Amino acid sequence: MSRIGKRPVPLPSGVTATTEGRTLSVKGPKGTLSLQMRDEISYDISEDGISVQPANETKQARAFWGMQRTLVQNLVTGVSEGFTKVLEITGVGYRATAQGKTLRLQLGYSHDVNVDVPEGIEVKTPDNTTVEVSGIDRQKVGQVAAEIRRWRKPEPYKGKGIKYRGEYIFRKEGKKK
Repeated sequence: MSRIGKRPVPLPSGVTATTEGRTLSVKGPKGTLSLQMRDEISYDISEDGISVQPANETKQARAFWGMQRTLVQNLVTGVSEGFTKVLEITGVGYRATAQGKTLRLQLGYSHDVNVDVPEGIEVKTPDNTTVEVSGIDRQKVGQVAAEIRRWRKPEPYKGKGIKYRGEYIFRKEGKKK
């Protein structure tokens, strides 16, 4: 029994939800997102929000219940507030600059790394050691942030690399004489 699936997803003011066929569309001030609805789950749109219930009593329907409710919540939050991931760059000479739809990273390689930013994602660099990835689609924001981080993961000895804000890097002691 899903405890998170029992609660309906509240719709803030300015956000509307509609179903067309097997697609749930949520429209808000930041844009429109859609989700392919599962056959095992029934979606009910009312004035108090969107409630998600299993359509039948199968094990698969119960397994999808909480996840589908969370995906609907992510749609509503995305079109009303948006999502942001902040990356911090640590290391001597490591820096980042946003140039239009391209993020330029200097990470100690013999060349600069240019990361193309996909449509619907915005990348800002408030200073040269901080990168803010934002957008309305939570999955896309997390994927772009992970791809940027993949260029230089934080290492455990000096902590150099790209890490998420708030991420703890387990530090190791170096060699002893």
